[in-house]
Amino acid sequence: MKKFLYILPLFFILLSQTAQAALSNQPIHWGFKKGTNEQQAEAGAQLDNLLQKYGGFYKGDSNKKIVYLTFDNGYENGYTEKILDVLKKEKVPATFFVTGHYLNSAPELVKRMVKEGHIVGNHSWFHPDLTTNSDSDIQEELDKVRDRTKELTGQKEMKYLRPPRGILSERTLKVAKDLGYTHVMWSLAFVDWNVNQQKGWQYSYDNIMKQVHPGAVMLLHTVSKDNADALEKVIKDLKKRGYKFKSLDHLAKTIQ
Repeated sequence: MKKFLYILPLFFILLSQTAQAALSNQPIHWGFKKGTNEQQAEAGAQLDNLLQKYGGFYKGDSNKKIVYLTFDNGYENGYTEKILDVLKKEKVPATFFVTGHYLNSAPELVKRMVKEGHIVGNHSWFHPDLTTNSDSDIQEELDKVRDRTKELTGQKEMKYLRPPRGILSERTLKVAKDLGYTHVMWSLAFVDWNVNQQKGWQYSYDNIMKQVHPGAVMLLHTVSKDNADALEKVIKDLKKRGYKFKSLDHLAKTIQ
């Protein structure tokens, strides 16, 4: 009997590992048909269903003029302070997805994010393609960001994940969900991350306003001078068009 009780937990561990291994690890590079004329972006039924299966999302309600600002922070390029100033002035919440490099190189900005009511999300420690990492390596990547953020800011939980490079698989979705994370993809984006191809605030403004739609999850990069310069006008003009800005916590509650 004792031998049986010893073997039983091992059996369930092996069963779980076998089930995990059976999940597809085929890399999916996130993409979608961009929104136009305030009609929602569409990733297609296959991606919609896969995200929904594991509790992830990339947009909100198509019938409500609500948008969600998110920023990816891989490294600091001198513009995040201006972005935070605009968000504070306009009373707009945002989520900042940070890496280990960002936490170590810009700790005061991360502290300010949390102090001013924003959410800090997980963008992994080293920014790898998570589909190339083992389950345990993924956990280490995410744990280090969560623990360092809590140490710096006191933020008690970290529940949103943006996969580095926008690459995911069914396996990585499952691993992240088991660790308590919700995948947050996006329905509005453009090439804003290339610091050698900044084109002026109008470029950023035009790309956002062309693609904006009810329920949009906006992905912006804080390394972009264009974004920092355009953000205040974007927010003010969207407010004039009847849009409201909400946090990811609001979106997560509407989807559950």
